[in-house]
Amino acid sequence: MEHPTSPTAPRPDLRIGFLLMNRFTLVSVAGLVESLRFAADESFSSRQIFCQWEWMTCDNQPVTASCGLPVSPTAPLDFTQNWDYIVLAGGLLEETRSPPGWLLEAVRDVHARNIPIITLCSGSFIVGNAGLLDGHRCAIHFTTRDEFRQRFPRAIPVIDKSYIRDGGILSCPGGTAIDLAADLIRQHCGALRAQKGLKYLLEEPSPRRKRASDRAQQADDQRVYEHAVVGKAIDYMKHHLASTATLNTVADFVQVNIRQLNPLFVKSTGYTAAVYWRRMRLEHARKLMADSSHSIKAIAVACGFADASHLIAWFRKQYGETPSSFRKRRREVERLIK
Repeated sequence: MEHPTSPTAPRPDLRIGFLLMNRFTLVSVAGLVESLRFAADESFSSRQIFCQWEWMTCDNQPVTASCGLPVSPTAPLDFTQNWDYIVLAGGLLEETRSPPGWLLEAVRDVHARNIPIITLCSGSFIVGNAGLLDGHRCAIHFTTRDEFRQRFPRAIPVIDKSYIRDGGILSCPGGTAIDLAADLIRQHCGALRAQKGLKYLLEEPSPRRKRASDRAQQADDQRVYEHAVVGKAIDYMKHHLASTATLNTVADFVQVNIRQLNPLFVKSTGYTAAVYWRRMRLEHARKLMADSSHSIKAIAVACGFADASHLIAWFRKQYGETPSSFRKRRREVERLIK
């Protein structure tokens, strides 16, 4: 089989870079990566094909988890790669209270490039020190609430959520991080692959977990962008994925012209309005391909593409494979979890 990192291999659905701080909490890291492991392969060989990850440390040397387990990095520290997420895995507070200045600058740069940052356990103190939590909600462990409030008075600490997504930061206070992992896999790899991980981790979906997932998605849908016009435009796009309307229609809806709309989008999302809408359509198309048996032609129509060929061309450019190849890789997963 073709090696997943070869130039001709399709891009994985999900790439995550883990920065393990010394004395990090093992259980939350394990819950996240074990979920990725089940989503990464068609069977159970633990190959990093559809999901990939690397372990990194601040000095490229081994670190020790808070339980005493030593872990060696698998790659040199590099935030510039094409990561879908960067994970800041914290643990004991003495390791994250006062992060080095170079790390804070690197984290700010990651955030400025619109790469979502996941904080595990005390990793939230790193992004807090970087000034990225001002005015945003952050899920923290109840034992750190008083110190967190004192250090970051402009942040909004929350102690009763398994994770929160706000302002480009996904904060998880600790625990197993399985809810967070399942939602990430569901978003990037489809519901079947998320279900596979929950099943084999003996975490069968429950009404409580489904409600929590729905609430997290609702909160994500209600994100506040830097400019209200952008949020309003994205809401319009989200509810008109099948429409063949042009950007002029969107601009008219939010009462600005396109010359004004594009700079606002670039500032808030990192993409022009057209690119953002197309990426939104492609993500929706990929979900439909993963979770339904609809034809590519029907999915193209449902996602606002001119025809199947139009969708196939953009899908290949965005994800590095055709829709047919994407679906073929998931048939074995569907067979295994039934």
